[in-house]
Amino acid sequence: MARYINLYGYFLLQRFKILMEYRMNFLIGVVSMLFVQGAGILAIWVVMRQIPDLNGWRYDEILLIYGILMLSRSISHMLADNLWTVGRHYIRTGGFDRFLVRPIDPLFHLLADRFCHDGIGTLLVGLALVVKASFGLGLVWTVGMLAYTTVMVISGGLIFIALMLMTATTSFWIMDSIPVTRVVHEMYEFAKYPLTIYHGGISFLLTWIFPFALASFYPASFLLGRDVGWLAWFPPLMAAVLLSGAYAIWRFGLRHYSGTGS
Repeated sequence: MARYINLYGYFLLQRFKILMEYRMNFLIGVVSMLFVQGAGILAIWVVMRQIPDLNGWRYDEILLIYGILMLSRSISHMLADNLWTVGRHYIRTGGFDRFLVRPIDPLFHLLADRFCHDGIGTLLVGLALVVKASFGLGLVWTVGMLAYTTVMVISGGLIFIALMLMTATTSFWIMDSIPVTRVVHEMYEFAKYPLTIYHGGISFLLTWIFPFALASFYPASFLLGRDVGWLAWFPPLMAAVLLSGAYAIWRFGLRHYSGTGS
């Protein structure tokens, strides 16, 4: 484990050296995500201007849900964005083969190969939303609340990564998994809002099939004192189960990978 942590630090250092060679691209990437997320926040603001009480949820409460979701998403955005294009940029071009001849885990090498700095913008937006919502709601953060939120955000990030890894593995057969990944990944858009505004079927989908609500609604509800039962503590377990399943699927796909020369 220590070896891989040191290796990741080395890859990260090299990545930032490259980014600093093109500082304007670095800034554009971060700022562009601020604008993208800003558009989503504006949409919520427009809705809440017309409907101040959305099935019992106020504007700042929804911002807290949105903010926690963005913090979770920023983890996958920064650390695992390569999963989006593993087929298009690595398998189809033959570049993936180099991961198989080096003495480190191919999945680790794929993830470490590119830190996506755009995700820093997503992280900043998430932090800003949580701070804004906290002031608006008068939340007093205790050490326990901070610890709980940190664990849930990390768990949410791992849920994002696990779902992306499952869909990315299809690249071993269809070469370009982006359409598959997009279908699953974009489901997170529904998790920006309280589950109580949806039909029960959608709530089930976002809790058990594509559990993005575990990275937003349930942790935010717990922080707001809303009773969501044991599901408020379920994200770490769900993350562990999904990661184990995703890695098993990845290993299965890897065993059936034949390379570009066959």
